[in-house]
Amino acid sequence: MTIRAVRHYHQIGLLPEPDRDASGYRTYDADAVVRLIRIRTLAEAGVPLARVRELLDADPETFVTATAEIDRQLRQQIRALQEHRRRIAQLGSGDSLALPQEVVDYLDRLRATGVPEAIIAPERDAWILMAARLPEALPALMAEKVAQLANPKVIRLYQLIGRIAQDWQDEKLLHETADLMSELLEQAAASGELDRQDEYTQDAAFIRLMDSFADGSHPAVGRLRELIEERGWTGWTRIEKRKPSDVDREPPRH
Repeated sequence: MTIRAVRHYHQIGLLPEPDRDASGYRTYDADAVVRLIRIRTLAEAGVPLARVRELLDADPETFVTATAEIDRQLRQQIRALQEHRRRIAQLGSGDSLALPQEVVDYLDRLRATGVPEAIIAPERDAWILMAARLPEALPALMAEKVAQLANPKVIRLYQLIGRIAQDWQDEKLLHETADLMSELLEQAAASGELDRQDEYTQDAAFIRLMDSFADGSHPAVGRLRELIEERGWTGWTRIEKRKPSDVDREPPRH
């Protein structure tokens, strides 16, 4: 046992400090050594130092009750550590952090179609926000997203967005992307898919948060929002068809 440990036991009152001899050295008798051994045995068994004094001075019945309680606490800590290990083992990649498995699988599907990481990363972070705010809606959303990947036009859209990530000032590319987005939105409106937005886009503050996240993720987002608005669509996280009367009231663009 180190001198530092013994002095610490003196400071916290576990071990009475002995008298000093003529040379100024502490002199420990057999009782002190026995107490030190008992302290060390309890500490090495996992008993918190705050409870060691209680056990040192306890009668047999109290000792059994206290050690049973400490054992229960240790088992609880072991379960917590095992859960930490389980979750750490699931973090095979950064995608797994704060995301359920169905989203991780979806992101892997995107990669398999050739979507670049520059697009995957903001998509992943957007789903982290969605998973935190709307966990109950996520399974249905993911089922829809996976089904959409069977549409070649959706894959084409991701490919175009991947190109925009490299050259976001190419107006021809941006207009082509906006045209395709508008076409897909028309299809979603016709199939009733847009109507299902009401199930998870009622929180205006959350929509603003998601929109601001999208705007900050890449300079092209703001331009694309302008272009799809010109094609009759408003919003980004929640997209709606503009009414003809709204369009008519707008001044002409020059």
